[in-house]
Amino acid sequence: MKFKSNQGFTHSQSDKIGVLVTNLGTPESPTAAALRPYLKEFLSDPRVVEIPRALWWFILNLIILNTRPKRSAEAYKTVWTDEGSPLLTITKAQATSIEARCKAEYGDDVVVDFAMRYGNPAISDAIERMLSQGVRKLVVLPLYPQYSASTTASTFDAIAKDFTKRRWLPELRFVNHYNDRPDYIKALANKVRAYWEEHGKADKLILSYHGIPKRYLLNGDPYHCECHKTSRLLAEELGLTHEEYMTTFQSRFGKAEWLKPYTDATMKSLPGQGVKSIQVMCPGFSADCLETIEEIGEENREYFMEAGGEKYEYIPALNSDEEHIDMLFGLVKENLHGWTVSKDTALRAGLARALGADK
Repeated sequence: MKFKSNQGFTHSQSDKIGVLVTNLGTPESPTAAALRPYLKEFLSDPRVVEIPRALWWFILNLIILNTRPKRSAEAYKTVWTDEGSPLLTITKAQATSIEARCKAEYGDDVVVDFAMRYGNPAISDAIERMLSQGVRKLVVLPLYPQYSASTTASTFDAIAKDFTKRRWLPELRFVNHYNDRPDYIKALANKVRAYWEEHGKADKLILSYHGIPKRYLLNGDPYHCECHKTSRLLAEELGLTHEEYMTTFQSRFGKAEWLKPYTDATMKSLPGQGVKSIQVMCPGFSADCLETIEEIGEENREYFMEAGGEKYEYIPALNSDEEHIDMLFGLVKENLHGWTVSKDTALRAGLARALGADK
């Protein structure tokens, strides 16, 4: 097997530390043609769909990829902006802000980049860019507050897959969750408080997280527990009673049982229970995207209002809020602790050239 060397590497370049910010991904455009390869990559991931590969291949290629791209494209069109996908533009802005803080703190010693687990910019391309700049130590920060094998572990898989092809590997630190960090909880709480100051409180605060199949929980995935912990800590910070908030799970797919209670079913039932006004927040999403803007902001609003609700409001994700960036930078700093870089590369370069290296 031939292993990849770092493109653009020179023995005389200074060593760097890298910070790679990642998120889930997005299609290139809101069209069925663009959705098909994106969905195929996403739904082909065995971390995402844990059923026998042969059976799933037929379901995915003969059924799902012939029907879902068109429906998904219509949904993406409702959230697409002049800059493109909201998830892409927000994640880029978050990485740019983290980069500015790293620049102020560490100068040119730290390189920051971002990538998507599925679609572009691809993780392998980002790693190539960073290594070519001399990155020898790498922190990977997936923007998933709560750990799940279907998201966080899948990101690690992509990193590991790239590394198996490389000759020279950087030292690696990988952030696998931050669901209970005090500064994360504080940022969420302050977002809610600011919204209340402008719009007032509703009867109930709904905390909606992306769902996963129930069997993942039964097989040991900690995601369900981490979501509930985030909700509990946030409610405590806000001084809410148990009756004033609720944790639900959205975005289920297929016929298997997923984590309950389901967000859409909850929206349809609350008005009948006397809950006429609600506010919804999605603490598991670091950036607004299709699942928050369209699914929560529009689709579930219709369910609630059609069932007799009177007031429905969505509280946006933390996105590029300064307090959110401060929290993420604090997380980065903790993971950079103890790392230094070598800038005295003259001896290394001289020895390499003496042995015949041409750069």
